[in-house]
This record gives sequence, C-alpha cells and structure tokens, in this order.
Amino acid sequence: MSDHRPPAQPADDGALWTRLRKLTAARIGLPRTGASLATAPLLAFQLAHAQARDAVRQPLDMAQLAADLGDLSLPAIEVASKVEDTETYLMRPDLGRALADSAANRLSPHARGCDLAVVITGGLSARAVQAHAAPVLGALLPLPRTANWRIAPLTLVRYGRVAIGDAIAAALTAEAVLVLIGERPGLSAPDSMGAYLTWHPSEQSTDADRNCISNIRPEGIGYADAAFKIAHLLNAMRRRQISGIQLKDDSDLRLIGGVDV
Repeated sequence: MSDHRPPAQPADDGALWTRLRKLTAARIGLPRTGASLATAPLLAFQLAHAQARDAVRQPLDMAQLAADLGDLSLPAIEVASKVEDTETYLMRPDLGRALADSAANRLSPHARGCDLAVVITGGLSARAVQAHAAPVLGALLPLPRTANWRIAPLTLVRYGRVAIGDAIAAALTAEAVLVLIGERPGLSAPDSMGAYLTWHPSEQSTDADRNCISNIRPEGIGYADAAFKIAHLLNAMRRRQISGIQLKDDSDLRLIGGVDV
C-alpha cells in the first residue's frame, strides 16, 4: 500500500518564514493569532494602507521640484491641466489629459522644433516624482547617446495624466516625449515612479503607442538602470521610427551584456 502521508514540515517553520521575508517586500508567512493576523503585521498593513492613501492626496510641490531640477541646466516651465483640485483629478481622468487654456501661451515661445519633450507630473504619487525625477534625469542627461538630442525646456505639470505629454509635445513641436509620473501607490511601494516614452505623439496616441518603465525607485529599478533603459529606448525609437507595442525593450539584455548606450 502506498504511503500518502504529507511531507514532513521543517522543524522551525517560523525561522524559515523569517528568512524568506528578508528577501521580499511581499507579505508572506505572516504570523497569526487564531484566525487573525498578529498585532504587529496588522498594524504594519494599516500603516502601509495609510501611506498609500496619503501619497495619492499629497500635492506636488512645484517650487521645490523646480529647485531640485535646477542643477540640470535646463529651463523649466510650469503649466496646469484642466484639473483644479485633487478630488476632480481622481474623478475626471480626462481633464488631467488636457492642458489648461493658459498653458498654450506659456509653451508657444519654446516651440522651436526640438527632439525630446520631458514632462514631469505628480500623477497618483507626487511623493515619487518629488524624490526620483531629479536623480533619474541627472543620471540620464550625461549619458553619451543623449548628447545629440535637442531637449525642450522641462515641463512641470500640476494634476497631469500620462497623455498630457502628447499635448505638450505637440505644443513644443517635439518628435518624442518622456513623461515622468507618480504611479498608483501599492501597499509596499507608495513612492514608485513611471517613465512613459512615445514617438511622434499626437491626439490620436493611445497607451499602445507608449513604452513604459515602471517601479523606478531605489528599492525597484534604480536611477542608473532607469536612465540606461530610457536612453536605450529613446535611441531605438528614433532609429526605427516606432514606439509602444511595436518596439521591444531589450535593454535588460544589453545591461547583462555590459553594452554601453
């Protein structure tokens, strides 16, 4: 007769989970008291939830962001979307994709046929952009193959969504747009930033036309790696005249192989 007994469990199951939890931010093997979580992991979960909610509602400090970007030697323009407050931003994504009427006057003097428009907006985590936008651009701009890109003045947008970059690129007559935006906070990452790249953006552009690099933060994709991937995609976009689902991001293979961008 075959033996159907379950496999033996480790002698110290708690120690095993403790070691595994050190390898991931995921909530695994949490200690329990009866049918409920133990007090410590329950309080940690509630704190993470509160931090995520706070990140969504924290306003973008435009003045501080402009100051942080000052070392990049690029002028910065501040514009607004059609959204006027946080509640409207959360309820009306369409208004966050459209520029306020006053934005055209601020952007038009800089419409000089540049190669790349760089747009920075808080999205759903202003905290992420506040912390990571300047370091990522600081790592990106000195890379050798970004030297031949004519970059428009940085555009800082209050209450913007990803697609607002299309309107800004059109106003600046830019061939491509890079949007740095705070991503929807998770329970282990309230400060994750995304980078969205689009070649020849227009009012007809959709998410399928964009390449995205997600989870940019020291605990995710670090600043140097994010800059490498952005530079690689920008040059691939210009070389092949495409972006989005038509353009595969093979920058990881180049990073592994040590190939310089």
